[in-house]
Amino acid sequence: MIRAGIVGATGYTGMELVRILLEHPGVRLTYVTSRTWSGRPLANALPGLTGWSDLLCREFDATEAAGEVDIIFLCLPHGEAMDTVFQLHSLNVRQVDLSADFRIADPKIFGEWYGPHRHPQLLTEAVSGYPELYREDITGAVLVANPGCYPTTAVYGLLPLAEVDLLDPRSIVVDSKSGVSGAGKEPRGHLHFPEVEGNFSAYAIAGTHRHVCEMDQELSKISGKSVQVTFTPHLAPLSRGILSTIYARTVSPLNDDGIFELYRKRYEKEPFIRVRSPDQPLPTLKDVRGTNLCIVAPRVDRRSGITVIVSCIDNLVKGASGQAVQNMNIMSGLPETMGLESLPLTP
Repeated sequence: MIRAGIVGATGYTGMELVRILLEHPGVRLTYVTSRTWSGRPLANALPGLTGWSDLLCREFDATEAAGEVDIIFLCLPHGEAMDTVFQLHSLNVRQVDLSADFRIADPKIFGEWYGPHRHPQLLTEAVSGYPELYREDITGAVLVANPGCYPTTAVYGLLPLAEVDLLDPRSIVVDSKSGVSGAGKEPRGHLHFPEVEGNFSAYAIAGTHRHVCEMDQELSKISGKSVQVTFTPHLAPLSRGILSTIYARTVSPLNDDGIFELYRKRYEKEPFIRVRSPDQPLPTLKDVRGTNLCIVAPRVDRRSGITVIVSCIDNLVKGASGQAVQNMNIMSGLPETMGLESLPLTP
């Protein structure tokens, strides 16, 4: 039985981890922290856990955590996680970090988007946590940088084309719609219910969203050439889910049957990526809600020749906590799907 801990258990990604890990047959949740709820039962912060958990929330203490866990999840804001990761790393604790602090390998690029990195020596040790890409590296990793939610849809949406060098690296447009839980639990005016309900908005346009540098990095690594993505995120009036519509030109022509076969072959052995054929409906958010699935539907616009891919996830599961547990399973030698085989919550 793997002993697991969560630093920041009462935010949205922490809450989702608690939900998954309490039902995970190979894990015992032994350690949770929360600055707000320290000293009080976790079930006070998350009343739905009443009768399911008697854990107490604590203040974080690295030495205490190291003695009580085999692996720990960090659910802290960007910029805050790096010091905690450094403390735990010095104690040889295996970690999955859900912040962006170790996703960008180049400290210069990290600094341009997030500010100076206080522990840049760890950037080269962190393994990128895309299981469908880096499974072998994750197996022996001490520190896994869990992917961002938007990049998860983009990378899995474009991976089969990038791997066979079919992408025009300057033609890629990722247009994404997200639920408000992606912004975290901290109250902010533009996320207030009266602002979001019945509304729809773009934000951080024209290459200003931080996730675009992760998309560029991963797609450049996969394709072996410099990729620059045009990314536009939108905020939708719903709690969870991301649906990305991706547009790209290919260096040689494709049709619907050809691109579907390419994607089918690439993902046929991947338990959490499903490919919709041209005669199936396009994926919707309710198809993935509560699951660790990423559903992709590749199509070709016959008039323009542009490839259009719909890529859909639950941002709190495959886009965060579920993918983190998938990484933990791989790191711990457990079956990769263990604890993650839930069906979608529809309607």
